[in-house]
Amino acid sequence: MQTRLIPSLLETSDGREADRILRSCVHCGFCTATCPTYQLLGDELDGPRGRIYQIKMVLEGEPATRTTQQHLDRCLTCLNCVTTCPSGVEYQKLVEIGREQVEQRVRRPLGERLMRWGLRKVVPYPRRFGPLLRLAQAARPLVPAKLRGKVPVALSTPGPASLASNDHGRQPPRRRRPGRYTRRVLMLDNCVEPALTPATVEATVRVLDALGIEVLQPPGGGCCGAISQHLAAPEEAKGFMRRNIDAWWPMIEPDADDADADADADAGADVDAPAAEAILVTASGCGAVVKEYGWLLRDDPAYAAKAERISALACDLSELLTTEDLARLPSPSERGLPRRIAFHPPCTLQHGQGLMGRVEALLRAADFELTPVRDAHSCCGSAGTYSILQAELSERLRSDRLEALQAGEPALIATANVGCQTHLAAAAGVPVKHWIELFDPQISLASDDSHST
Repeated sequence: MQTRLIPSLLETSDGREADRILRSCVHCGFCTATCPTYQLLGDELDGPRGRIYQIKMVLEGEPATRTTQQHLDRCLTCLNCVTTCPSGVEYQKLVEIGREQVEQRVRRPLGERLMRWGLRKVVPYPRRFGPLLRLAQAARPLVPAKLRGKVPVALSTPGPASLASNDHGRQPPRRRRPGRYTRRVLMLDNCVEPALTPATVEATVRVLDALGIEVLQPPGGGCCGAISQHLAAPEEAKGFMRRNIDAWWPMIEPDADDADADADADAGADVDAPAAEAILVTASGCGAVVKEYGWLLRDDPAYAAKAERISALACDLSELLTTEDLARLPSPSERGLPRRIAFHPPCTLQHGQGLMGRVEALLRAADFELTPVRDAHSCCGSAGTYSILQAELSERLRSDRLEALQAGEPALIATANVGCQTHLAAAAGVPVKHWIELFDPQISLASDDSHST
């Protein structure tokens, strides 16, 4: 594709990247075949090819309009188009650049500005998000049905035919046993996961502990920066990224100084222990962003090299664990867990991180029977804050996904991302779990008669 970007924009890193990406697009349209919003709306401007064209026009100096902004807002950033594209167009980078440019030129209505500001100032901060979430969940039965669906269900409460831990949500899983660990990893202290899906965090730590893998969460870390990044607040996002790098670096850099060693000790680690082998991210949405730290902080002289190292160390649970690892744990079938399940691969796992089929292979090796799911590449409509900001489209996508996931009559649905899990669980007819919960040694099929069907 030929381009004529604004000369002043070409002098910036973002401008040069956008120009490079635009030139790689041949406008073939293969991407439209797997774009969820194009399939729903049938509008070329609500597909990847149309959005690329709109971004190109804005970067070449054409006026950005409210309509342009709305078409970009409707993009889920699911990256189905990236997997489909035969030319390797890095759409995820281009759409972030385009959104930032449009955000600077088009003033949103007051209601939208307040909503987006509120999401950025609440969701990434557990001390704000947690209490507000619990308050909303307590009031959920009292609100109108139309609004009720916007409040995530409390997934730590057992439901029909659900999985329940002996001390679900109460047992501290981080009790260290010096001398028994052969490996160590850092784990992202996800901003919403502990409140929305606490069982994921607890199950992860218990599974890794059983395998002799020490899990460290040093103080000072937190949100990966995804919320701000996807809401066109890049500088705010970079602040979260730098904070995480500062928190993790003492346990990554082998030649830590005394101050780093003190931070290591404060986190409950052995200061003489080897550097962490990986940065584990249990939510695939966060993992996709952490793996982009190197690119997102490429122009920061103080953090660029560190960010590249962080991106290289970031890994999903499906990358860290092998079938041999999971075979060492108590068998899920022996613990009474159902064999017949459906798996929903989050877009951020299969398209964002390119880890298509990895979790499915682990589940099949553990003797789970995965039901066939139509269009398994498709998005469930969660997409971070998308389910709030684009509720109608999000609900239509969720309805389609649940129909496909439940067509094979699974006993439960497994997934790999907190957003997908809570979004699907709000309307699913079966429990929705993070797949690592199925391997938690302390979880078995709930036997409470009050929860049976």
